[in-house]
Amino acid sequence: MTSSIQDFGKVAVLMGGWAAEREVSLKSGQAVLDALLSAGVDAHKVDMDRNIATVLQQGQFDRVFNIVHGRGGEDGELQGLLEVLQIPYTGCGIMASAISMDKLMTKRLWLGMNMPTPAHRILEADTDWDEVVDALGLPLIVKPALEGSSIGMSKVDARDALPAAFEMAAQFGEVFAEQWVTGDEFTVAILGDEVLPSIRLQANNDFYDFEAKYQSDETQYFCPSGLSEDSELEIQALASRAFKAVGGHGWGRVDVMRNASGEFMLIEVNTVPGMTDHSLVPMAARQHGLSFEQLVVSILETATMGRKV
Repeated sequence: MTSSIQDFGKVAVLMGGWAAEREVSLKSGQAVLDALLSAGVDAHKVDMDRNIATVLQQGQFDRVFNIVHGRGGEDGELQGLLEVLQIPYTGCGIMASAISMDKLMTKRLWLGMNMPTPAHRILEADTDWDEVVDALGLPLIVKPALEGSSIGMSKVDARDALPAAFEMAAQFGEVFAEQWVTGDEFTVAILGDEVLPSIRLQANNDFYDFEAKYQSDETQYFCPSGLSEDSELEIQALASRAFKAVGGHGWGRVDVMRNASGEFMLIEVNTVPGMTDHSLVPMAARQHGLSFEQLVVSILETATMGRKV
């Protein structure tokens, strides 16, 4: 760490918000707050609501640790406010946050750069469901474009189940179907200029859904992930490229699948990853030699303001 604890000043740990991931954010935020306080940081809990600008101004905070997941906290809205208020904050800037929150926009960017990501189709109420299945095959996965924590996602095994999966996901906005990738699932955390060791996930559910992420004690995590040295270097390089492609900086997490042919496929970027007891960035940090307390202080140290990415 290059900064002293006193250099951080008065820190607001922003958590909660109004997105579907509110409860997860509160858990992440409490863990971050406890760790910062343990490290001696003058940290304060702020449960974000629509009055957040006034709260931050009246609180005279010097720095913000943003741990608000989902819309409002992870999509560029909060980042734009903090830029206006001139308060340094953790995580990505306005553009990178907005792009990464939108899974469809992220895929379009990656495809434009010839980066590997599963084939997809946008779904609407008048979509030709047969065309989607013919193009992507079965099974496939249906996702809301603008939600995290696997909220609204479902696996579709039969052609006639696609409309219902669309209806469930459409509660959360724009929807797309994605080609199912059969193979191992990985995630790669990024902290500053460092790429942390990959983690391999093994869920008992059809996919790494909300229950597997936050509730199940049966989900298995492997870190080291079991990849060969060459494959580990490959997935780390791919994750770094994918993160930089969206303009990411500070910290984040890139989710990757490995298909039956051994090719890594990019799934999504998380710019405000979870920090609960089931979360992945702390796990990778431990493997890298960082305690949870050291991790959160290192993230806080990356807080910037004025970046346009």
